[in-house]
Amino acid sequence: MLTHKGTQTIETKRLILRKAVLADAEPMFRNWANDAEVTKYLTWSPHENVDATRAILASWAEEYKNDDYYQWMIVLKEIDQPIGSLLASTVGRAQSAHIGYCIGKTWWHQGLMSEALRAVINYLFDEVGYHRIESMHDPNNPHSGAVMRKCGMQYEGTSRASDRNNQGICDAAHYAILRSD
Repeated sequence: MLTHKGTQTIETKRLILRKAVLADAEPMFRNWANDAEVTKYLTWSPHENVDATRAILASWAEEYKNDDYYQWMIVLKEIDQPIGSLLASTVGRAQSAHIGYCIGKTWWHQGLMSEALRAVINYLFDEVGYHRIESMHDPNNPHSGAVMRKCGMQYEGTSRASDRNNQGICDAAHYAILRSD
């Protein structure tokens, strides 16, 4: 049985994971949302202006009213700014959550995304009661799979031509971790 608690603040050594606020629009736009390199393998296009970012944040603010909505800003303590985001959504009937994430390229390859994902996995297992947490990535973006493996997720296979991102139709490499792992 899931005990939904919504997006709660989570602190790690270098990060604060928290709800987004409208004041995050400028740093979100500047740090990752406008960058075609960051969104290359995502399903949403780079934001053309900060107003597009504000509109997204306003929609998230509405969703935060639901206890089963999990959308975190990844804030780097060192600069007190959001540098990425992470979303978890319930899928299927097996108490499973699917996770998607992105982080500004300035902060790639520093272990920050793994730190954030690990903290969210722990929260979703320990506090909410999910049984399984899964994610997937385009095989042309192997660094995303490396993040998943660092967090204990196991590779489950690749579905051919089963997804779509900003590059078009693509394969999807699937990973998951079980609470019992």
